[in-house]
Amino acid sequence: MSAAAAPAGTRVRVLIASEQAATRSGIRLALANEADCLESDDPDDAVAAAMDARADVYLVDFDPPRRAIRATAEITSALPDAVVVVMTRTVHDDEVLAAVRAGAAGYLAQTIDPDRLPHVIRGVLRGEAAIPRRLVRVMAEELRGRPGPRQLRLGERGRVVLTARESEVVDGLRQGLSTREMSGLLGISEVTVRRHVSAVHQKLGTASRAELAGLLADCASR
Repeated sequence: MSAAAAPAGTRVRVLIASEQAATRSGIRLALANEADCLESDDPDDAVAAAMDARADVYLVDFDPPRRAIRATAEITSALPDAVVVVMTRTVHDDEVLAAVRAGAAGYLAQTIDPDRLPHVIRGVLRGEAAIPRRLVRVMAEELRGRPGPRQLRLGERGRVVLTARESEVVDGLRQGLSTREMSGLLGISEVTVRRHVSAVHQKLGTASRAELAGLLADCASR
């Protein structure tokens, strides 16, 4: 039985990733009756631990927040079904957007009432988004303008469907952006950018960026 489908009272497995020992201790205490907790104190180690732990929920809290967002992107890229919640000292509109783009299911302030944390864990496992109310409108406005899956017409080869993230990477390639530039623009690691570029190459049957650029120049997209 999956964690998401587990009945109330079933313990879940949570990975707490934070360089702050006090933060890890506080979360562990708050979840003592709800979850079995694992810990990591470094972003790179957190990604490796995620591969091994296969936890039900990942709570990621590193400063500055871009380290947490990058770790989130790495985890969700390797584990697409991973449920990640980013925690932060100060809530910012831009950060919640970057966190969601990286695949996070939630974005919370560290000041959250500890008594609420078990409810948050159960909520995200039910598919609910853990986002402060005041940021819901920000998310709605972002979704209105964010590109969704895209179809590329390849002449006699038919159509190829790209994911939203692959579409963003394709747009970056069209603009001649480097891997590092796309990494900064999209809020994901260079390794993740390369993974998406590789996926696009595989879908389009190209072997180099030059070949891909030539093919994209001839494609009519929608």
